Amino acid sequence: MSFTKTTEQSSKYEHLEKMSVQDLLTNINNEDKTVPLAVEKALPQIETLVSKIVEQMKNGGRLFYIGAGTSGRLGIVDASECPPTFGVPFDMVIGLIAGGDTAIRKAVEFAEDDRNQAWKDLSEWNINKKDVVIGIAASGTTPYVIGGLEKCNANNITTGCITCNEGSPLSQTATFPIEVVVGPEFVTGSSRMKAGTAQKLVLNMISTATMIQLGKVKGNKMVDMQLSNVKLIDRGVRMIMGEIPVSYDEAKLLLETYGSVRKAVDFYLSQNNL
Repeated sequence: MSFTKTTEQSSKYEHLEKMSVQDLLTNINNEDKTVPLAVEKALPQIETLVSKIVEQMKNGGRLFYIGAGTSGRLGIVDASECPPTFGVPFDMVIGLIAGGDTAIRKAVEFAEDDRNQAWKDLSEWNINKKDVVIGIAASGTTPYVIGGLEKCNANNITTGCITCNEGSPLSQTATFPIEVVVGPEFVTGSSRMKAGTAQKLVLNMISTATMIQLGKVKGNKMVDMQLSNVKLIDRGVRMIMGEIPVSYDEAKLLLETYGSVRKAVDFYLSQNNL
C-alpha cells in the first residue's frame, strides 16, 4: 500500500493571517465537523482492537499507550481518567510519553526519535504477553512508537495503533491498526487539531467500551467511580437513590460506609432480600 502523509499536506485554506476572528473560528469548526465521520469509517478496526483488549484484560492483562508529543499526552489523559471514572487500579491502564513525565508539560527535544526508548519504558512496568500496547502517532512515522511496537511484536505482546494516515509504517507494524484519516489540518501540519481530536475520540471509545465490557458500568452509571470530591460524592448518592428506595441522607451514609455505589446498593439489596 502506498503511503501519503496527509497530515502534512498543505491546508486548503490560504492567507489565514488575513481572516477575521469569525472566519477563523467558522473554518476551524467546519474542519472539526469532519472528524467524527472519519472516526465512523474506522469503527470496524476499533471494534477488533477493543475485543482483543477485553479478552486480554479478562486474563489479567493491562493496557499501555505509548506516544510522543500531543499523541503521548492524549494517551496519558485517557489512562489517568480510568481510575477515578471506573475505580480500577492506577496500573491497569498506563500512558507513557517519549521524554518521560517532563514531556507532559514541556517538549523534550529529539525524544521521539529514539527507537529503543519505548521498550525501555515499557520494561520498567514488567510488560508481558498478557498486556496490550497501543502506539499513538498522528503521522504514523514516530520512531519511539514504531520501535516500541516492533519490540512488543518480537516478544509476542499484542499491539495496536491509532494513526491519521493510511498505510503508514506504524499501521504496518501494529497487529491491530486503527487509521482515522482526517486530511490536511487548518494550519498545515498542526496535528494537535483534527488529528488530535480524532485520537481523543478513539481513546474515549477504547477505554469506555473496554471498561463497560469488564463490568465497570451498571445500567449507564459509573458505579465503581472514586469518590474523590464533593461533586462525585453527591453524584454517587443520587445514583444510589435512583437504584434503591432510600433518602439522600440514608444513601450518603451507605456510600460513606461501603465506599462505592455498587457496594452500597449490593449491601442494601442483600439485607432486604431484593
